[in-house]
Amino acid sequence: MSEDGLLPLMQNEKIEVVQGKPDEIDDLSRFSALLVRSATQVDAALLEQMPELKIVARAGVGIDNIDLHAATKHGVIVINAPDGNTISTTEHTFAMMMALFRNIPQAYTSLKNHEWNRKAFQGTELRGKTLGIVGLGRIGTELAKRAAAFQMNTVVFDPFLTAERAQKIGVKLLELEELLQTADVITVHTPLTKETQDLLGKENLAKTKPGVFILNCARGGIINEAALKEALDSGHVAGAALDVFEHEPADNYGLIDMPQVVATPHIAASTVEAQESVAVQVAEEVLQVLNGAPAAHSINLPAISEELYEKIRPYYELTNTMGHFVSQCVKTAVQHIDVSFSGDIAREETSVLTRSFMAGFLSPRIDAPVNVVNAGVIAEERGITYRQAHTSESYGYANLVEAHVSGNSGDFIVQGTYIDAYGPRITKINEFNVELIPTGHLIYIRHSDQPGVIGKMGQLLGRHDVNIATMQVGRKEEGGEAIMMLAVDKEVSDSVIDDLIAVEEIHAADPIEFH
Repeated sequence: MSEDGLLPLMQNEKIEVVQGKPDEIDDLSRFSALLVRSATQVDAALLEQMPELKIVARAGVGIDNIDLHAATKHGVIVINAPDGNTISTTEHTFAMMMALFRNIPQAYTSLKNHEWNRKAFQGTELRGKTLGIVGLGRIGTELAKRAAAFQMNTVVFDPFLTAERAQKIGVKLLELEELLQTADVITVHTPLTKETQDLLGKENLAKTKPGVFILNCARGGIINEAALKEALDSGHVAGAALDVFEHEPADNYGLIDMPQVVATPHIAASTVEAQESVAVQVAEEVLQVLNGAPAAHSINLPAISEELYEKIRPYYELTNTMGHFVSQCVKTAVQHIDVSFSGDIAREETSVLTRSFMAGFLSPRIDAPVNVVNAGVIAEERGITYRQAHTSESYGYANLVEAHVSGNSGDFIVQGTYIDAYGPRITKINEFNVELIPTGHLIYIRHSDQPGVIGKMGQLLGRHDVNIATMQVGRKEEGGEAIMMLAVDKEVSDSVIDDLIAVEEIHAADPIEFH
């Protein structure tokens, strides 16, 4: 860990800083804070030896080496440095783009071989070119700023980006297909999820502009390497720059060795400044927490009184689950969320429950841990406002939680409750009353209320070997709009959803997953 980065702690007279491996330190019980990099495993056994511990700080982004559940159980806040490598990754991406456009690595190799072949390495300018950014988080935003300085036109695909925020940043928001067709260079900056795995595969690469350049300094697997090689072989893709790979250490030398490919060994975040930045960030935040201030980048739930936790625990889990459910039902950008509470729960402190809903809502949408502490900050970064209210209308339930989401695709309303001995329930979806247990694998279907629809759906799922466990059906009026919420025994594939949507009476179908 950077010595300069630790100065905020080392220069504080009230704090003793001890550096070393945990198994090399005699008495771990006296420590209030623990700062680690990726090699130190912070597990339940280590936490048991550190009863005075208030905070664990990971000097970096990833937290795979920290047992979050054990830390939360011990009342230990876990923080990381999510901003520490933003600039280093941004600059590396831009450097890779310039190398592609000007053939810098190829020209360098040629000259090192004592060749003087100027005509072979004629490049093109960035000015006037269209940069397509897939995913506009922190890094994508910084990249857009630098593209503007180079007089590039920047277009963006991000299903969770609002038009207002896109305008504020100075980029043009497009659907993915339109971006693929218009961009001269495409760079991906999304998390690696089920939705983004092979996002740039054979089909989407074929939609790109002939002569396009492709970059990936985000996550291996977003771009299908076999499809990329095929597109490079055909000449449809002019060049590619890769810092991350499907398998690391990288072994796909058939792709890496291609003359049109610039490749680096996952070093986008590896700068002196980034390493110092993450250390400074966590050191300063540890100092704040030790002085009694709240943690700005907490990844887990901070300790609360046992009495309050026992009162709100079922609703903390319910609101988080409801948020996760809504996020999967509403697949477009959202501008505002209202969360309201009625019944006995409204007499308690519910702000943590509102943030729990926001954490559940945001977690499927971003490549970072979200919890009740950082959900507000992340929502603000994404241009999402939210508020809570207490109402008297509980619709016959002892306690009721309602969320009203407003976004690009209109409004979405969900209600839920917790019933002792039965657990959480979703009781209403928009205008439809349901009795849904939010767990396992679900399919949310919107359809016309016509005879035979349920039969067609059942036969279709049977052909795909998908077994229905339970089914909720709701309608507004006979022959009108209706919904089905199916609980099934396994996660459904894209082909199942495609076949469902192909049924004339079915308007939309979405898989909903709870883990």
